[in-house]
Formats: sequence, structure tokens, C-alpha cells
Amino acid sequence: MRDLFLGTGIAHSILLFAVVIASGLWFGRFKIKGVSIGSTWILFLGILLSHFGFRADPTVLAFMKDFGLILFVFCIGLQVGPGFFHSFRASGIKLNLLAVGMVVLAILTTLVIHWVTGEELGTMVGVMSGAVTNTPGLGAAQQTLANILTAQGAAPEVAALNASSLASSYAIAYPLGVLGVIAVLILLRPLLKVDLQKEKAQLEEEDDLAASQARRMHCEVENPAIFGKTLSEVKKGLADSFVVTRLMRGEQIFIPHKDTTLQQGDKVLIVTSQSHVDAIRIIFGEEVPLHLSDWKEHEMRLVSKRLTVSRRKVNGKTLRELNFHAKFGVQVSRILRTGLEIVAKPNIILQTGDILQVLGPEDGIKRVEHAVGNNPDSLSRPNLVFIFFGIALGVLFGSVPIHFPGIPQPVKLGLAGGPLIIAIILGAFGPKWKISTYTTVSANMMLREIGISFFLAAVGLGAGETFVSSLLAGGYWWILYGFLITVIPCLLTALIARLLKVNFYQICGLIAGGMTSPASLAYAQDAYGSDHISVNYATVYPLTMFLRVLAAQMMILFAFA
Repeated sequence: MRDLFLGTGIAHSILLFAVVIASGLWFGRFKIKGVSIGSTWILFLGILLSHFGFRADPTVLAFMKDFGLILFVFCIGLQVGPGFFHSFRASGIKLNLLAVGMVVLAILTTLVIHWVTGEELGTMVGVMSGAVTNTPGLGAAQQTLANILTAQGAAPEVAALNASSLASSYAIAYPLGVLGVIAVLILLRPLLKVDLQKEKAQLEEEDDLAASQARRMHCEVENPAIFGKTLSEVKKGLADSFVVTRLMRGEQIFIPHKDTTLQQGDKVLIVTSQSHVDAIRIIFGEEVPLHLSDWKEHEMRLVSKRLTVSRRKVNGKTLRELNFHAKFGVQVSRILRTGLEIVAKPNIILQTGDILQVLGPEDGIKRVEHAVGNNPDSLSRPNLVFIFFGIALGVLFGSVPIHFPGIPQPVKLGLAGGPLIIAIILGAFGPKWKISTYTTVSANMMLREIGISFFLAAVGLGAGETFVSSLLAGGYWWILYGFLITVIPCLLTALIARLLKVNFYQICGLIAGGMTSPASLAYAQDAYGSDHISVNYATVYPLTMFLRVLAAQMMILFAFA
């Protein structure tokens, strides 16, 4: 029992991690004046227990930190992947330019502190890496420093001592680096006088998915220009803007096909997007006071049903390819994806987990049901093969050295940047490549929370051993330096972004991603409750991670080469 509680073995390390994480999450439930730092409590409890002699096995510590970070960023990538490239096209260039500015501001702040105080630049690189919560940057700086000193003929002990100095300054600055970003995120809301509902509505209005959200229209054919024309002729040039799901002609109601001829007085039930409502009124005529139940009263032979896409062969195919209407007489009017109703356009690519709203004869519905699978229970198990294969690809990609002219040491994206980029690519293009990337929301959340908890506990338990000793040896100045390196770039970038009319949720993602801070992302999502933050976090994270790693290496080269 003594070894279990006070030793350094595997069982002791697992127990220590469990206690730190459980206690940290419990403390995270409490709020002070409505504010809580959430899972960041795990970091500080880890530092506290480590300071009082509760140490984890170094191998376990390193594994938990790296694997936890990989799980967290990979699940974030899967979550934001489908909307990532749209976000990049819509606002990504502006956000990434702002993120680059944030990196430059952090470097300038670090150099100014170095010139004013005379603090060694090597130490300041460690402070900067902690202040911007960038562990890969610290690792790259340590490796570069060790290579330079070895090349200069320094003893291995000297190289190790200098690397340890970097780690100590990093550990001192890291906690306030996390708290500083969270403090900025808390301060920004009252400072910018933010109305969260208004900001969210504005973001959804600009979103393509929101713009394509399904809307029913009941119209009467009144436009003489389309009398006697077939539906395909009317839809020419507008094939993807609306779907005519039913046509009422007198007492007869039926599902129209492309060769159905429109007549004056026909009433049509149309599913379209909000952005096309005015165009539909011009093409067909004004809306008439009908209700969905008016159509159902006459639909004795038609069945309306929701079917879940669970068959892998359907994943990645378009509705045009499947052609349910021609094959089975069944019309797909809407698609429910992650809680959002989308117009069933012919070119839309189906994904595993999509729910199709279909209408047609009962035997046709059964055939479509067989074609798409309609087995929601089979989706309750996460696709672990894909998840671990994706992580493996991410680790390989993050380990690829990228050489720059004039820089002796190659730059790597590391164990955070590599898996994040691979997850985004798989989440965005997996269905097109016939790869099933579907993961239930609960499964993604579970993996993500486990990952960030492991990471924060490992960083805290690793930093606590030298935290107080470094603090008493003059390291308390590093806290101030790190706080300035954290807060000045964050605040200036946020204010500039607001002047450029950037949405508050985008600013939160920009700040968290620009500071490469998973903890602040977790806080922002908990506090403000929007996945838009994750999308924008992932938009700037890859470039920011790369630049921060490169900056740390170049500053070490400047200081010691």
C-alpha cells in the first residue's frame, strides 16, 4: 500500500492520474461569480500534488501527455472537418493573418523584455513557449539547443542543463499562460459589450449550412410562363435550388417526376432553402394557405418516413447517383445532419449517420430502406479502426521534417499539428473517398474529454517538481514576463479583430487557436456553448503551431549559434 500511494510504479501513476483528474473535474463544477475555469483545475492540482512529492513514472507521464493531446486534437479535427474548408474560404484568410500577427506580437514582446531586462534569450524562449502554451515549441527549442551545443563541443551535461533551464522557465510561465488566455476570453465579453445570441445568429446567417436549411413552401402555379412546361424545363439552371415533393391537381395528389407538365391552378409542395424563397415565388406564384396535413388527408397510398444511412456503400454517394425517384418512385425531400435540416439537393453527398426524410409508395420506401441500411443501432459503436488509423497517419505526418534554407534544424508539426491536420482532411473529404468517418457526438465528446484530462494532468504533474524552486530562485519574474507575452498579443489581436468586424465566437476560436491552447478552447466552449469556436480554432491552429515551433527554433539559433 505504501508503494501504491508514495511509490513511482505504474499502479501509483495510474492512481495519481485518476485522483488528479477526478478532483480537478469536481472543482471545475464550481463557479465564482458565474465564472469557472473548468477542466483547467486538473493542471493546478497536478502541480500541487507533484510539489508535495507525489510523482508519476516519467515514461507514463510522457505517454499520457502526448497521447492525451493527440486524442484531443484528433477529435477536434473530426468535429470541425466537414465545415473547415468552408470556414477557411469564408473568413479563414483574415483569421490566419490575425493569427500570424499574434505570433509576431508574442515574439516582439519577448525580445523587448529580453532587451529591457537583460534576461537570457534562451530562458525567454522557454518563457514564451509556456506563455503561449506551446509544448511542441519547447521540445523543438530544446532539441535545437542540444544540437547547437553538441556541435560547439559542449559536454552533454551542459546541454542537458540548458535544456532543463528551458523546461523550468516553461513550467513557471505555463499556468499563467493558460489563465491569461482564459482571463482575456472572460474580459472580452464585457469589454466588447457582446450579445451572445446576436453573435450566434449573425454567424449562422453567414453559414452555408444555415443558408441551406430546409423550408417548406405551398405555392399555386400562377406564372403563365411555366404553363404547359415540364418540371425539368422549369428547373433548368435551378436544379439544385428546390425540390417539388408533391403536386395537387384537383383532388388528386401525387409525386411529380421530371416530365410532369405543370398546369394553371396546380398546387405544389416545395422544399427549398431560405435564400431561394423569393425566387420560388417568382417562378411558381405566391404561397397559398395550406398546411402539411392538407396534403396528408389525400395521401392514402403514400408513406412518409425517416431513414438512417447506415450502409457503408451509400457513404460518399450523391442523391443523383442513387436516383431513388426514378428507381423506386420515392422522393427525398430533406436530410437531417447533426440536428440540422438540409435541402435534399441532387448533388449533396450522403454521409453515414444522415437521416433522410422520404415520401413514396410503401413498397418503394422498403426498397430505399434496404438500400441505405436504416439501422441506427449499428452506428452506436465508434469506428475505432478509422480513428486509430487516422492517428497513425497523423503521427507520421507530424514527424516529417520540413527544411528551410538557412535553418540547420528541420521543423516538424509534431504530435499535435500532424493528427489535427489529418483529422480535418479525413472529416472533410472522407465521404468523397468512401471512408466512413462517422462518430457519434457522445463518442467524440468522451474521447476528447479523456484526452484533454490526460494532457492537463501530465503537464501539471511534470511541472510541479521544479515549480517552487524555480520560483524562489528568481523565476517569479518569469511569471510576469510570461503574463505579458500572453495578454498583450491576445488583447491587441482581439481588439484589431473586432475593428475588422470579426464575430465574437470567431475571436474566441482565433485566440485559443492562435495561442495553441486546448485548455482555453475547452473553457470557451463550456462558457459560451458553440461549436463555431472549435471550427475557427482549427482554422488557425495548424499555421499557428507551425509558426510557433519555427519561431522557437529560430530564436534559439539567434541566441546560441
